[in-house]
Amino acid sequence: MARRRKLINNTNIPQYEIEKIARILLPDIQAYYESEEGQREFAEWKAAQDRQKTDECEKQ
Repeated sequence: MARRRKLINNTNIPQYEIEKIARILLPDIQAYYESEEGQREFAEWKAAQDRQKTDECEKQ
């Protein structure tokens, strides 16, 4: 049986409202990351993360 993670909500916004907003935004976010522009930006972000990790390792 899968355990459901307890959600952390440190705001005065009810959890059901946060979930409603997430359901509205999720399709647009997914479409963006599936687009050519989203794929390019993700690749750029990933490369920057890799460079940062490499720089941190070289400093040690």
